Amino acid sequence: MTLGGYMGKILHVDLTTGESLTVPTGEDLIRDYVGGRGFVAKLLWDLVPPGTEPFSEDNIVVIAPGPLTGVYMPGSGKVHMGTKSPATGCYGDSNMGGHFSPEIKYAGYDAIVIKGKAPEPSILVIDEDSVRLEGAGDVWGAGAITAEKRLKERLGEDFQIAVIGPAGENLVKYACISHDFGRQAGRTGIGAVWGWKNLKAVCVRGSRSIPIAKPREAFDKAKEMYATCYGKPGFKAWTPYGTAEVVNWVNKVGAFPTRNFSETYFEGHEGINGQALVDRVKLIDKGCFGCPTPCGKYSKAKTSLGEVRVEGPEYETIALLGGNVALSQIEEVAYANAVADELGLDTISGGNAAGFAIECFKKGLLTEEQVGRVLDWGDLASVVYLLEKIAKREGIGDILADGVKAASERIGGDSERFAIQVKGLEWSGYEARWAPSMMISYMTCDVGAHHNRSWAITHDVATGRDNLEGKSEKAIELQHIRPLFDALGLCRLQWVEIGFELENYAEVFPLVTGIEARWEDLLRVSERIWNLTRAFSAREVDGFGRLWDYPPRRFMEEPVPSGPAEGKVLTREQCDHLLDDYYDRRGWTREGIPGEDKLEELGLGFVIPELTRRGYILK
Repeated sequence: MTLGGYMGKILHVDLTTGESLTVPTGEDLIRDYVGGRGFVAKLLWDLVPPGTEPFSEDNIVVIAPGPLTGVYMPGSGKVHMGTKSPATGCYGDSNMGGHFSPEIKYAGYDAIVIKGKAPEPSILVIDEDSVRLEGAGDVWGAGAITAEKRLKERLGEDFQIAVIGPAGENLVKYACISHDFGRQAGRTGIGAVWGWKNLKAVCVRGSRSIPIAKPREAFDKAKEMYATCYGKPGFKAWTPYGTAEVVNWVNKVGAFPTRNFSETYFEGHEGINGQALVDRVKLIDKGCFGCPTPCGKYSKAKTSLGEVRVEGPEYETIALLGGNVALSQIEEVAYANAVADELGLDTISGGNAAGFAIECFKKGLLTEEQVGRVLDWGDLASVVYLLEKIAKREGIGDILADGVKAASERIGGDSERFAIQVKGLEWSGYEARWAPSMMISYMTCDVGAHHNRSWAITHDVATGRDNLEGKSEKAIELQHIRPLFDALGLCRLQWVEIGFELENYAEVFPLVTGIEARWEDLLRVSERIWNLTRAFSAREVDGFGRLWDYPPRRFMEEPVPSGPAEGKVLTREQCDHLLDDYYDRRGWTREGIPGEDKLEELGLGFVIPELTRRGYILK
């Protein structure tokens, strides 16, 4: 079956044998899971044998655009990637912009499924119907940015390339995928799975057209969508700064990660905010496919360690490689950003690991002899040293490369208290001791401590930050809306940042696909995906449930010491209250497992036997 927006087939590649085949994109898969994140979740459930190790031939990587990817409309350049995460052992995925995702569609595919392990370092080249492995000898060991440049020179500029750096090759559990010289699928360690599989890069070229159910109507609606974006009051104000615009606001409300999340207000924020970026390092705006509001900022920065050119820094990098390690100059954050990009390290987890190590050093839990040098807050050389050691898995870097949860177990000395993570994934850029809706969003995010499923902190500020009631309800609402963009293959920033109305997406979806679906129907699909990813983690992880949803002890036991949020803390009892309310509203058990009635209601009855076999009580 070929509907509008779909290419009608999924490519399966076995790296062990080098063989590939295509299978039809099933009507049930399309109807029940839409695309992108939905395809990732269902294919992982179906194709990863229960109990598979993340670093094994049976673990797969799924790369999936959505039905609206590559189509003329705002923000239609997103791709979703997923695997069983080496960082958490749970369901893992990450999202990336640029031009890679549309190229997959133009090559003729709705998804790519990769299994096995190449016998030697390799690149996967997909040139429409030609699918082959080539040796990666000239790029294996090279940085991600350097390798992409070499592969463009080898294959041609018209190939779109996703690639790992040394961190992925060395199996750092938060290694990322890089594309377009600065876009990343950063979270959950998918780059490490590529590295274990000896896969340096996936290179795609295509020239096919995407079928559209109602081309004239879809084109007219898309033009209207662009015009609406350009006419929004926030358009001109937001675009020059991109995501860095929010630095001042997050700091003002006392939620900015500072010195390994020990504080929530950074006194040096004016040196790393959006204005500093624009005034001191930005060269030009850079956008993804179809983007009317380019958030990318290509920058040039000079520091005592040298000069770099880099895409960024965006907000999350500023938060975690800026305030969280107390770097107060945008040039230094940009330099650390460039180092991480070349190494192929997620800047969120990398910044967390660096902040954690510095705090351990300052508290005497790590010595100069163990680390190899003195570490200090606000010291660029300390941060760069740690990033490089992590990517190479040398010395202290070998401990930090497994993530702060695992590192704290090895270092001991109560460092677990300030290992800032959930489910083994490091916390992103919003401290939540005075933001209960944001806190429950982090706690219950299916991949671990990540903000992109539910950016609820604005709701906390608007409705009262000391009040717990209704906060779980808002988190669930956003956990259905925001991940739906990942299923459709779209960027959500037009909606989030300039107030572009959600109704537009409900109107354009049937015009592209020919599938009559209301926004409520699509949200129901998103709820189905959310429950399936939770079920996947319950299937894969012993004892999964409530205990895996708690935030770090720092957030439950240490009141914020100073700044706008001074004295604020969310106790374990308050976190339990939020979890109880959340689980009840979701139709889950009090241990956080999707209930049998909810699973049946969502058409997920097929997961019940596996969860029952694992010993979960679903009533």
